[in-house]
Amino acid sequence: MTESAPARAPLPLWAAVLVAAASGPIMDAGFPDKGIWPLTLVGVGLVLVTLIGRGIGGSLLVGFVAGASFYFTHIFWASLFLGPLPMSALAVLESLFFAVGAGAITLAYRWVPRAWPSALGRLALLPVVIAGLWTAREAWASVWPYGGFAWGRVALSQSDSPLSPLFAWLGISGVSFMMVLVVAAAIEAVRGPDFLRALAIPVALATLLLVLPAWPVITEGSLRVAAVQGNSRAGYFDRREPGELLQAQLDATTPIFGQNVDVVLWPEGATDRSPLTDAYTASVLDYVSEQMDAPLVGWAVTERDGKFYNSELLWKAGEGATDFYDKKHPVPFGEYVPDRSFWEPFAPDLIGLIQREYTPGTTDMVFDIDGVIAGINICFDIIDDQLLTESVEQGAQVIFASSNNADFGRTDESAQQLAVARIRAIELGRSVVNISTVGISAVIAPDGSIVAQLPWYTAAAMIEDVPLSDAATPALLVGRQIEWLVSGIGLAALVIAGGFTRRRRA
Repeated sequence: MTESAPARAPLPLWAAVLVAAASGPIMDAGFPDKGIWPLTLVGVGLVLVTLIGRGIGGSLLVGFVAGASFYFTHIFWASLFLGPLPMSALAVLESLFFAVGAGAITLAYRWVPRAWPSALGRLALLPVVIAGLWTAREAWASVWPYGGFAWGRVALSQSDSPLSPLFAWLGISGVSFMMVLVVAAAIEAVRGPDFLRALAIPVALATLLLVLPAWPVITEGSLRVAAVQGNSRAGYFDRREPGELLQAQLDATTPIFGQNVDVVLWPEGATDRSPLTDAYTASVLDYVSEQMDAPLVGWAVTERDGKFYNSELLWKAGEGATDFYDKKHPVPFGEYVPDRSFWEPFAPDLIGLIQREYTPGTTDMVFDIDGVIAGINICFDIIDDQLLTESVEQGAQVIFASSNNADFGRTDESAQQLAVARIRAIELGRSVVNISTVGISAVIAPDGSIVAQLPWYTAAAMIEDVPLSDAATPALLVGRQIEWLVSGIGLAALVIAGGFTRRRRA
């Protein structure tokens, strides 16, 4: 058997760099707020084409450019919080990960056809390896360093697409894998000598994904939830009077006093002081719970044993806090500064702005609301695969997603976060109540559809009978094993192909 010729680069390096620079905004356009979901697939295809036949140095350059053009577009909203420097640092870090992943994919394009030179190897195995490597890069960047940054995974662009039912079957990483697999297979079909015959593989894959039925979520019973958006000046640097946050939330709740509900839900950023230590705040929470004749799921910065926590509280009139959830993964460089002594000399003014250091929580992630188990998460918890899975494993029949989006204004961040919440509803087979200080707040059914939504920057409340479920989706049952499996296949095949190529040369 003769060794197959190495793939020739379809683009010179200068053109590949230009295409890579264009791929980022195109890929981002598939995400909310634009939400033109096919464009993310187009962007993935452009990135892959720039990596074929490239040398390692060229692939690292092209990968970095593609990553930078995507992340500087996708998370521009982060610059509104602490300015352009922290956002740029995060975008550059993610672009470096993107470059490493691009280098691995370039090696796959070079080595896999040499190790498995058949048509099946090129048309079937090579796309699997490429998709596995892409998924491995997303998985790595999602957990490291300091808990990682899981924003921007290509699957998160598909909340409104025909592919959305796949989340219940495969989870987020599984959908990323399938998206890249279809694109990579289509590229190989176009590059092959028998285009029409080879095209059958990506067409069959795409058809299979599109016709796969939605997972039939079984619901049983409901919880009547009053979710209140206070529209307060809740940004980290907003100027406000003492007690303004609590008063705004109270004013938005007062019009629904007397309504028959099972629970009242307030967002992150709803109070100025902790009801555990401030008598007036405690009296307001008592008053709301008493007037609504229901427990209140509220929020506060709590201090216990000299440590600060970002906390959700289950509050009942006359009893106080009967349960609490402390955010397990505070946002690095937003809610705390990891290794402060190391980083502070690089940007002392910026690091100095973050005074409060939240401690990672160790509590469970559920509240028992008169026999109904609600999964509790705070803001960017919604992007953490492990946390959401754990809350359902702990018995959650519904998910409460509390957030404070005031720092990001009317940017894409709120729309992107709502899209993630909709994906979680499908993936976990649970209703999600997404409540924010300023929006976008919505009640989401287990199929990802929006049942109710509040206008942006408006003080208002939603009262809905939210369906409950105890059923487990395939994605929940398998968990992150799909991510480990496809990533492992990609990495293992790359190592085997590399070893085979080296032996052949020897």
